[in-house]
Amino acid sequence: MSSRNMPKWADVLLVPLFSLVIAFAISALVILAIGEDPIRAMELMVTGSLGSTYGWGYTLYYTTNFLLTGLAVSIAFQAKLFNIGGEGQALIGGLGVALVCLFVPWPNWWTAMIGAILASAVFGALWAAIPAYLQARRGSHIVITTIMFNFIAASVLNYMLSHVLRPPASMDPATARFASELRLPRLADVLEPFGIAFSRSGPANVMLFVALAFCVLAYVMMSRTKLGFEIRAFGQSEPAAHYAGISAFRIIMIAMLISGALSGVMAVNSVMGGPQRLVMNAVEGAGFIGIAVALMGRSHPIGIIAPALLFGFLFQGGSELAIETTIPREMIVIIQALVIMFTGALDNLVRQPLEAMFALGRRKS
Repeated sequence: MSSRNMPKWADVLLVPLFSLVIAFAISALVILAIGEDPIRAMELMVTGSLGSTYGWGYTLYYTTNFLLTGLAVSIAFQAKLFNIGGEGQALIGGLGVALVCLFVPWPNWWTAMIGAILASAVFGALWAAIPAYLQARRGSHIVITTIMFNFIAASVLNYMLSHVLRPPASMDPATARFASELRLPRLADVLEPFGIAFSRSGPANVMLFVALAFCVLAYVMMSRTKLGFEIRAFGQSEPAAHYAGISAFRIIMIAMLISGALSGVMAVNSVMGGPQRLVMNAVEGAGFIGIAVALMGRSHPIGIIAPALLFGFLFQGGSELAIETTIPREMIVIIQALVIMFTGALDNLVRQPLEAMFALGRRKS
């Protein structure tokens, strides 16, 4: 939320930046405490995630996931709905992707991608609709219901992969691989006609452009349409929105349906663009990372792009760190937790000193 004591640019840029610096500084101390060099650790992370097209391929793949889940959380935030169910909605969205890819005879990848996007969006939206209805009609808190639906979604997926969709000769709880012609073109395929060499080993694919397009569409919807105004008005003041004739039930349902659909679409990238089959860990925690992305991006559809890239960097850099040093992969989870803590729960720790600094500057001028 922007403060009257601080310019909007400072709220958007300086508060997340200083929060990030504090999180990384504490992370450096933790790395130092376990006997590793934090400077070398950062060099390895930067080199492993940004130092080659191979690293960029993975960084942008993770970024795509976080763009979609971050956007999903942002839309719900605009209506003051804390959707923590992105993980479960993405899992169920992945089920929709698997069903249309396994049982529909698509002629090529792009028709399959459109079908998978529609199926995943419908599955994710329907999964979000139940907590939304419980909030709108029964007063059940959206945080509690979406958390519980994450566990239910994991159990549903586990059952489907173990007893329904698992190939008879396989012991692995996963579906069969999709037809080879359904593989999404990777960035190397997209950039090759322009003479740009890019590693074919990285999983980044055309869903990156789809995710960016959704960010632009969400920005237009939220800032240029009546629906976007109603969502923002409801989020700013429910009594005022009610006085203006805006239905609370309608806004809660629409905002959560859009949010659930976007979370579901994330599975197209992690299922079709990744292993080419649905596995239990296909979502990889992206639903929860989306919360941090939305917080850092101030719930702005364009503002989430930089935080999504940051967490993509952390995921890929963390993998390289675990390979090259004795620092465990869980260290990256600690860094992510610190970033979430300082950009969310401890936001005022940075905001209040900055507000005081700007207020002092105005008095002196």
